[in-house]
Amino acid sequence: MTSLDHPSISKLSSALREAGLPAAADGIRILADEVRTAAAAAAALGVPVGAIANSLVFRATEGDRVFPLLALTSGAHRASVVRLATLAGATSVGRADPAFVREHTGQVIGGVSPVGHPRPITTVVDRALAGYDVVWAAAGHPKAVFPTTFAELVELTGGMAADVAAEEENPVS
Repeated sequence: MTSLDHPSISKLSSALREAGLPAAADGIRILADEVRTAAAAAAALGVPVGAIANSLVFRATEGDRVFPLLALTSGAHRASVVRLATLAGATSVGRADPAFVREHTGQVIGGVSPVGHPRPITTVVDRALAGYDVVWAAAGHPKAVFPTTFAELVELTGGMAADVAAEEENPVS
């Protein structure tokens, strides 16, 4: 059974408190089932799918450099890898495999939180999330989520606010 004592959830809770967001830390919810998709999270919480902040980790490259890119996207649409590459200053952006995600976040796919990673990660926050008073993000485990706002996500992650919706043929959600 998952609890607030889970190491990844505890790490996120501490990061939220250190950032001056005790209400977000106190709002962490452990759900009955894993919610590895925006649709599943929205259904479990009874909120619009667009109010779910998908945490998508990408493998970005620029020359010989490979780095993680975290895109916090609205569950209402797919992210453009072309747009994300441009925003991150990368020559290419592609899906990260589970080992890459775990190495750079310390968390598993489906539960990656916006912060609480071993090292800071270049982050893009979808402007579409600004359309919701409350945004729900993963809390370090596929059964855990926490309430926040678009503005808090941008500040918390040091991320870049941007439009990330896909318009090309190879979107990722």
